[in-house]
Amino acid sequence: MVHIYTGDGKGKTTAALGLALRAAGHGMRSFIGQFMKGSAYGELTSLARIPEIEVRQFGWPDCIRRGDVTDFHREKSRAGLAVCREMAKSRAFDLLILDEACVALWFGLLDEADLLDFIRRHQDTHEIVLTGRNAPPALLATADLVTRMACERHYFGKGVEARTGIEI
Repeated sequence: MVHIYTGDGKGKTTAALGLALRAAGHGMRSFIGQFMKGSAYGELTSLARIPEIEVRQFGWPDCIRRGDVTDFHREKSRAGLAVCREMAKSRAFDLLILDEACVALWFGLLDEADLLDFIRRHQDTHEIVLTGRNAPPALLATADLVTRMACERHYFGKGVEARTGIEI
């Protein structure tokens, strides 16, 4: 099945990681490719302790805006998708999570046709999860499960910074 966790609310990556954790509890192997992320998040330390889960980051340490995208960012993201393809072809993993792939599409870092091709080629052999805001209609149409996280209230609006152990 193809899952998409999208929307402006908190919890998209968390939901995907929870699925990987559940799969590991049943002996299933997960590959998590993180687009747009290149920093040390708390979950990376925990996931490194679980042999059934492999994580690779295809981002950079600093947060960027859509207008800041360069060829470097596009190349790093496209190389990341190539790694995801190799992981899928290896058949070493049951679950493939492309974290923030929807945002990478929205930023123009990945090509929609390439991501749709990835899904088409591997949806019959793997469970596939894509996360991130602004999932486009063509991507949503391919999914078997779409969950939209909706933000009703967030303490960031009160000026609360990302907190260790909660957001990072």
